[in-house]
Amino acid sequence: MNLVLNTFGTSLQKENDMFLVLHSDGKQLISPDKVKSISISKGARISSDAALLALEHEIDVLFVDNSGKPVGRLWSVKYGSISTIRRNQLNFISSPKALEWIRDIISEKMENQVALLLSVNTYKPELKETVNQAIRKIESYVTKVKAVKAESVRDAAPTFRGWEGASSRVYFETISCFMPEGYQFKQRTQHPAADIFNCLLNYGYGILYGKIEGTMIKAGIDPYVGVFHRDEYNRPVLVYDVIERYRVWIDYIVFGLCLQKVINEDCFTIKPDGSYWLEANGKRVLIQSVNDYMEEVVNISGTERSRETHIQLYASALAQMFLKFQ
Repeated sequence: MNLVLNTFGTSLQKENDMFLVLHSDGKQLISPDKVKSISISKGARISSDAALLALEHEIDVLFVDNSGKPVGRLWSVKYGSISTIRRNQLNFISSPKALEWIRDIISEKMENQVALLLSVNTYKPELKETVNQAIRKIESYVTKVKAVKAESVRDAAPTFRGWEGASSRVYFETISCFMPEGYQFKQRTQHPAADIFNCLLNYGYGILYGKIEGTMIKAGIDPYVGVFHRDEYNRPVLVYDVIERYRVWIDYIVFGLCLQKVINEDCFTIKPDGSYWLEANGKRVLIQSVNDYMEEVVNISGTERSRETHIQLYASALAQMFLKFQ
């Protein structure tokens, strides 16, 4: 269970070695053995006893902003970057291997975009051609990314960003063509979102950021030592690198919610500046959809596990790669 406290006034306390959730509708006792993570939004509270209970059971505790992005977390002193891994991380980011690694991640991101577009069913000839054209363009960008040669990631970064940005523009423009009326969008917008699609996407990515950062910390990796996004001070930049492999999962969820028109006007508010923000109902629907999707068992590289476990396996493999790097 991923315990989410996103309603103003909700509090999490400890009672008889159990979590006690207090909210306007009553109270609920939850065994810590059933909780994987705790997410706390502005206006909700956690007691020190409940926080210590979470740490005792190695439960991730995240504090998130209104867009769902983690702004802080508690973790056990058992975790922390292993010195050998961190030292090798620092050596890795300036090596030719880092260029290969990030090139593979960016290529995989684009190939995932193609896979999502291929999954779209349409009987309209004009939309079929739109999809086919988009796929051809993105595939050409993949070829260009794979052909990039440079001495270091820093030298190749502007080129990678150019092709990655071009691919994403084509991808999201194509997705918008399939959106029902009221869900279409002009372009990708981040903080703040200018429409409901981007509002959902931003919040979903925020959930994913938290999951990836948590798995890295538990694997002994320093999430603040990045490869491609390394110029952002005091940010978990390695998370920004790794999330590129998994963004399509959130894209798929949000795409489905919009196609089904699940998100209605009760799920979000529009501020005077035109920005869109999810309300409690919208957050509840999206969080549940993400959690259900992450629990689904899928086959990746011959291994059948839940999507969430696949992220953990990748973090463990990445830690081993850093540990053995010479």
